[in-house]
Amino acid sequence: MAPRIDYTKVGSGALRAMSGLEKYLAESSIEKPLRELIKLRASQINGCAYCIDMHWKDARAGGETEQRLYGLAAWREAPYYSERERAALAWTEELTLIAEHHVSDELYEQTRRQFSEQELVDLTLAVVTINAWNRIAISFRSEAGSYQPPAHK
Repeated sequence: MAPRIDYTKVGSGALRAMSGLEKYLAESSIEKPLRELIKLRASQINGCAYCIDMHWKDARAGGETEQRLYGLAAWREAPYYSERERAALAWTEELTLIAEHHVSDELYEQTRRQFSEQELVDLTLAVVTINAWNRIAISFRSEAGSYQPPAHK
């Protein structure tokens, strides 16, 4: 599919604001490897090919294993995710699919056991931000496959 609009040129002001969120998240309490898993899982749920490609590559460049990336869509059945990662992935799925059902008290308590208040706010902002990026990339048909991680350009 051909891209529809080059939103990086047309929406530069809005993209600066989104980039500000990314800068905040890069310095936040959520560790980069976990942020990449969150971004990849939300992108899988949303069906955003561009973001799946980007965050798979970024995760691999950051040292993530192929096994954990291949197993991400079935993380509940895979033994190689920590309790903290499992809580973050459950939170990611619930927020990404929030229109289907709201966040339960049970999930909140499970997630809260793994994350401080600050971390939970940062985790939520990470999920919200990737969901926004997914919707932008899908709407304007960002071309999957062209992204290269900064260290490999």
